[in-house]
Amino acid sequence: MALPIAIQLYSVRDFMEKDPAGTLRQIAAMGYDGIEPCGGSYDMDPHTFRALCDELGLKVISAHVSYNMLTTDLENQLSLYQTLGVEYIAYPYMVEGQRPGDADYETVLENMRQIGKQAQSRGIQMLYHNHDFEFEKIDGQYKLEYQFDHLTPEELQAELDTCWVTVSGEDPAAYIRKFTGRCPVVHLKDFYMSGEKPAHLYALIGLPETEADEGESKLEFRPTGKGMLNVPAVLEAAKDAGAKWVIVEQDNPSLGMDQMESARASIEFLKSINL
Repeated sequence: MALPIAIQLYSVRDFMEKDPAGTLRQIAAMGYDGIEPCGGSYDMDPHTFRALCDELGLKVISAHVSYNMLTTDLENQLSLYQTLGVEYIAYPYMVEGQRPGDADYETVLENMRQIGKQAQSRGIQMLYHNHDFEFEKIDGQYKLEYQFDHLTPEELQAELDTCWVTVSGEDPAAYIRKFTGRCPVVHLKDFYMSGEKPAHLYALIGLPETEADEGESKLEFRPTGKGMLNVPAVLEAAKDAGAKWVIVEQDNPSLGMDQMESARASIEFLKSINL
């Protein structure tokens, strides 16, 4: 069974800022099944935003909300996203001082426990969206895994970012399977790394080290299917792990495309391989 495809609206943020309703109509017309907001309802009344998405057949599947926002304005945030109909809210990033190993991390863990419980009471599951710093180790364990070991599946599940998993040295397909039953959402973030690459990356992308590029390493985000990510393998792993959704995310456009052209290229590729 094919997984439904959403897009992280940060990927088309300039268009959302200028014309949110028109942008959503274009996203729906491209064939996306859902969206993941990172800015509430984009200055639209939440009920109007939800009604428009329902009209377009776009599920507001999840949202990115900062840890600081959730700790200072939790009830309002939960009410807003409950109105939008989300199933998940993800912590998108943790600043220094909030990460495993930091002095105040026990307080962070307790806050995440309480946030997770209150979200559950509203029918919303909390997720954590990783970057690369979570693949530093604490007590011989990745910080990401340390965090999940100290919270229950009810309190926190995963929204794995496949770009950062790969760049950090793990096979994204194998790593997704490691989170079987605890990774309902997978971020498809394709990329290309020019210049000298970490040794592990050559093996992951099937490139002999003898073909190593020279020069300073540079990471470029690309539309899904136009980079180094083994997308078919990731999709199979997502299905095996019990994921419910995959979400296209491209932090910055590339290859001469604007944000909307990049979004279109991603969904066209995914549709072409029948997901």
